[in-house]
Amino acid sequence: MIHYHGTPITPRDALYKMAGRNFCVSFASPSDAKTCLAIGQSVMFDNGAFSAYTKGKPFEPQKYYLWLEDKIGHPHWAVIPDVIGGNEHQQRSLLLSWPYCKRLGVPVWHLNMEISYLLYLIDHYDKVCFGSAGEYWQVGSDKWERRIDAAFNALSYNGQIPWVHMLRGLSQAGRHWPFASADSTNVARNYKDYKTCPEKMASRIDRTQCPVGWVIRPEQAEFADV
Repeated sequence: MIHYHGTPITPRDALYKMAGRNFCVSFASPSDAKTCLAIGQSVMFDNGAFSAYTKGKPFEPQKYYLWLEDKIGHPHWAVIPDVIGGNEHQQRSLLLSWPYCKRLGVPVWHLNMEISYLLYLIDHYDKVCFGSAGEYWQVGSDKWERRIDAAFNALSYNGQIPWVHMLRGLSQAGRHWPFASADSTNVARNYKDYKTCPEKMASRIDRTQCPVGWVIRPEQAEFADV
């Protein structure tokens, strides 16, 4: 599992202590982007739609694309714009607007959308992000866990489990889901409160891994929306 540590991490000296880690930089808080590209193993760029939604601000995809222009390229990748609370038609329209190499953009499947749309995404993309939304907004809740189980059941029926990135999901590392990667702002938000070095905190988090495979969970074997 690849652990992407969210930014901004302040002060700048604290960020430099995390050199060699993988970072997540959001378009909503872009100040650390160049530094993370210079010192990180890889960077995932989040589109910032979630932050814009929670703050009641409009999200402008074209400005996001322009910001990515001098940053996107292997091994770095970006989350394709999505509509929080949007329908499948709105999500597909944004997929079509992606201006860069298809392999550098990763679509989002919101947990409150139909699993059939998730299966469509993995048929057309190498990776997919899971986004907690609607009644599954709270990461780690009982409802959320059952929905994640159902999603991985569906993916396993469809063949080998693809690369799944869990947005805001590093807290779920070490459990039974085979996430290939996840991100969180845990270090950025809390290392000062814990009175610890951010690098040491990140090191502890990075040691927690997810399983590679998936075993069908019978209690979630049915998913009527496929």
